[in-house]
Amino acid sequence: MIYHVSVNGNDLAAGTKEAPFKTINHAAAIAAPGDTVQVHEGTYREWVDPKCGGFNEQTRITYEAAPGEHVVIKGSEIVTDWERIDSTVWKKVLPNTMFGEWNPYAESITGDWLQEPKGYDVHAGDVYLNGISLYEAPSMEALYLAKRREVCCQNSWRLRDERLLHPEQSVYQWFACVEENNTVLYCNFQERNPNAELIEINVRQSCFRPKAPGISYMTVRGFEMAHAATPWNPPTAEQIGMVGPNWAKGWIIEDCHLHDAKTSAISIGKEAASGHELSSRFHRKSGHRYQAEAVFLALQLCGWSKERVGSHLIRNNTIHDCGQNAVVGHMGCAFSRIEHNHIYNIGVKHEFWGHEMAGIKLHAAVDVVIENNHFHHCTLGTWLDWQAQGTRVTRNLYHHNDRDFMIEVTHGPCTVDHNLFLSDYSIDNNAQGTAFVHNLIAGLTKPHKVLDRATPYHLPHSTAVLGYAPVYGGDDRVINNLILGHLADTPEEPAYSRHLKNMCRMYDEYDTPEEYAKVFDAIKGDKYRSSIYVKTPQPVYIDGNAYTGYASPFRAEKSPITVSEMRASVTEKDGAWMLELTVPEDVVNADCVPVTTARLGAPRITEEPYENPDGTPIDFTKDYFGNTRTSAVIPGPFAALQPGTQCLVLWKV
Repeated sequence: MIYHVSVNGNDLAAGTKEAPFKTINHAAAIAAPGDTVQVHEGTYREWVDPKCGGFNEQTRITYEAAPGEHVVIKGSEIVTDWERIDSTVWKKVLPNTMFGEWNPYAESITGDWLQEPKGYDVHAGDVYLNGISLYEAPSMEALYLAKRREVCCQNSWRLRDERLLHPEQSVYQWFACVEENNTVLYCNFQERNPNAELIEINVRQSCFRPKAPGISYMTVRGFEMAHAATPWNPPTAEQIGMVGPNWAKGWIIEDCHLHDAKTSAISIGKEAASGHELSSRFHRKSGHRYQAEAVFLALQLCGWSKERVGSHLIRNNTIHDCGQNAVVGHMGCAFSRIEHNHIYNIGVKHEFWGHEMAGIKLHAAVDVVIENNHFHHCTLGTWLDWQAQGTRVTRNLYHHNDRDFMIEVTHGPCTVDHNLFLSDYSIDNNAQGTAFVHNLIAGLTKPHKVLDRATPYHLPHSTAVLGYAPVYGGDDRVINNLILGHLADTPEEPAYSRHLKNMCRMYDEYDTPEEYAKVFDAIKGDKYRSSIYVKTPQPVYIDGNAYTGYASPFRAEKSPITVSEMRASVTEKDGAWMLELTVPEDVVNADCVPVTTARLGAPRITEEPYENPDGTPIDFTKDYFGNTRTSAVIPGPFAALQPGTQCLVLWKV
């Protein structure tokens, strides 16, 4: 059955193309497995709450924009008839009934691991002037005193519509007073007359998300969604996004344009039953401890398994201007694929800050594949935290981020291959058991042992917990990478460069496999003491990398390539992002040992090979572009290069 929805329709109609429904929610209340809901051009201001999902891939329910038509779902409402109370400040009284049971202007952005702001609250509500979000003033006094000043949003970048978020945007501010029956909004619109502009306020927490868990096998395709009043989404909370499943299986979210979620655009994360903000609410235990408990509660009470949860597909979306994440998930993200998404302007508004902000932030990303995405102008591109086991990050483009990639308190195997890390700060490595293969790494990398937080590891390709261990550091594979060790030319470069550690020199304190074996051969009977495994540096496997700039080889690397200069820079023109890369003949003519799953072995703790989620070997012969290496293997993400400077198109909008 195909149901049709139109802004000119009627929910009492038959739902046919000739007699469409008026709201998507009406169709969502009756759509059954195998049905399609086709939505026609227009703006729909509603929270779509599907009541039923499919049984399997063959009976999934599809929600799609009609071919060639622009469909927008917004969590906001238009507000008119503003009253001027000062030269630049305007007032609007809103009845609380317009918000229903949940008023975003009474709900603070708060929770575990949120650090800023201090001394005042930022709320889930927001005000939009011609589609661009304003800043919440910390007080009425600050609202009146708003002056033209710069804020930390120089990273902001808007695509195609040329709505560059100007540093002066901070002078346009709002403040809300929530009363018993009304919410009063005060806005400093500066020289603008709100009654001559489009003013919207968000009133709904989501745009497309079932309120009940377990609604599986759903396709959401071709929509623009914006203006959801989503909450702070740490891994210890129910993670609510502008769009996404609620602890379910098999969703496809594709070809969508998602922007201006207060926190997270897409959530494929945790439900509430395994705990919700217990650390910040009650202060009995640390967030780390509650997060560990959530894993076991999810296994015991909530059905966390491949048969019931995860296996989502998120592809071909443009996601930007969200306060916390483009994609967030804890446990519910397992076995998913996230591919060919364009992600930018995440976390750069700086109204709030915490430890859960990144373009993609996943916990327990068991067997997740993150492939061929484009991250730029984000506070952090991708952050894998806890249980990144069987995870693969491949063929992604990172640039102009505060940091590109972070992996934390996980034991592997995690495979990071054929990526371009082009920001000044490329990698934070607070984990072990990661294989960095055929990447281009331009900037700062930092290692860190984490001995005070033990985290779970699993049976291969499963959510079942096998054990617990802290992060001793090392046990990594760093093979056939281009490591440039350079920073952008800025006045701060001399001071910043003093802290530069390249991807391999940071491993000098760790053992080679031969050194590690000798330690245990020498101690014989004492090798069963657990302290030996803590005190003995884990081995690292490093070979075939090319270095320049501040970068230099691992102390025991057998076949490094060190050259005087390699440079890489990325620019954009007419929607095409291009890499200008300079390499010498020594790199072009290198003959590295090919990487295979067998060569990488298995991490010491998990003992799971670096392989695909289905257990087959990874094909490392495919380069960033998908080309096959047919001759000598060279370092870096490309199958072949020319000596000197070349320009490569990396991404087209």
